[in-house]
Amino acid sequence: MRPSARKIASVLTQKGYKLTAQRRAVIDVVVNSRQHLSPAALYERVRRTHPAIGLVTVYRTLEMLYELGLICRVHRGGKSRSYTLAPSVHHHHLVCAQCGTVADFTRCDLEVLQQRISRETGFKIEGHLLQFLGHCRDCQTRA
Repeated sequence: MRPSARKIASVLTQKGYKLTAQRRAVIDVVVNSRQHLSPAALYERVRRTHPAIGLVTVYRTLEMLYELGLICRVHRGGKSRSYTLAPSVHHHHLVCAQCGTVADFTRCDLEVLQQRISRETGFKIEGHLLQFLGHCRDCQTRA
């Protein structure tokens, strides 16, 4: 289940953040998008309703939402990142190295590996991120 803009706004106010018009605009775009968006793409969409918003404001809002666990961040290679709402279930990403398409998947049977690594290293593992890079079907057929 995807969190609503109202739920995200509630979390921000509970954590002591101001809910500015610019932050609301960024939240609205993220909530209403069904795809992973780069900061630049998100910025362009937010500017449609808030032309005076700065790119730095978009980046800061994305980082704040990420740190609060409300959105997830995907590394698309190099310094390129994209963002989407964090679903309520544990999930990971498949990223196309050619076109940047991102697909989510939820099945993750890493508990045994995680326990073994913890035992062998002495680390108390609190979570993990898993991301696969490859080529989506469309890019495979174009090659």
